[in-house]
Amino acid sequence: MNKFLIGLLGALAATNQVLASSNVIQQSTGISITNSSAPAETELEQLMAKDDAAQAEVSKWIRDNNAFAAQGAGESREELNRRIMARLNGIRASYDDFLRRYPNSADGHLAYGSFLNDIGEEEAAMRQNETASQLDPKNPAAWNNLANYYCENGLLTNAFISYAKAIELNPAEPVYYENFATVVYLYRKDAREFYHINEQQVFDKSLALYHKAMQLDPDNFQLATDCADSYYEIRPLRTNEMLAAWSNALQIAHDDIEREGVYIHLARIKMLAGHYAEARAQLDAVTNPTYADLKRVLEHNITQRENPPTNSTVVSTNTTLAPTPQK
Repeated sequence: MNKFLIGLLGALAATNQVLASSNVIQQSTGISITNSSAPAETELEQLMAKDDAAQAEVSKWIRDNNAFAAQGAGESREELNRRIMARLNGIRASYDDFLRRYPNSADGHLAYGSFLNDIGEEEAAMRQNETASQLDPKNPAAWNNLANYYCENGLLTNAFISYAKAIELNPAEPVYYENFATVVYLYRKDAREFYHINEQQVFDKSLALYHKAMQLDPDNFQLATDCADSYYEIRPLRTNEMLAAWSNALQIAHDDIEREGVYIHLARIKMLAGHYAEARAQLDAVTNPTYADLKRVLEHNITQRENPPTNSTVVSTNTTLAPTPQK
């Protein structure tokens, strides 16, 4: 399903806001129609194509209106919201009609659930995914989507079980490992209690899941940086592993902006490890104005560490870096 709503509709902070959804975890990467020659499946494929087209159109409306608004033109947020909802309500009606005629279509309920989740109706989406899992208990996408709902609503035990179920049913889908890794990492206390392990073992479990996802999707830069970012919370620092993780991200960066973002992280790690000359050399490769402020902060911190104050002032070791900008 098209992920256009994540982030884009957040700009429409108006009455009757369309979206209120997390972008930490991902929905299923797609619905596999098992028998596309059957009439119901053929119709569902066509409906899903219309769904994607509608979402792409709404995405364009938002981008265009934002551009017009920057020039003092464009329609109001209320008007744009009404137009968006009218367009999406047509898709909703089509899904309702399809499921009235094919109530036992697990793929239909799953597709409708993804649509509802995209427009921020998470409770309704959960009900569709529950129905899909009941109609087809071996559908991994339904379990992944249910796990996403559970973790966003504090039902962590259910989330852990459902992610494991999705992976059991489709061990070749990297998104399921990535989502599972993210939730274990974010909810470490719950993971400790559920799996009866200590915090270091929780980190190890999350990292193992990330690494499995990367084995299945080795060219995914965002996945690689998410994994590398997770090392910052581990104490004591696993410096060599951090450098290896960010070096891996560097190898698959797509452009200079992504590469220089990685250089910033590599410089920070080398600074934390006390390798100041190497950290400075890494920063010398950062020339994009996007990173000018971060570069100055790191250069300042390196200087402070090289020349520690003689009084009791403590230099912070927690240099906060903004995430690498994504295109």
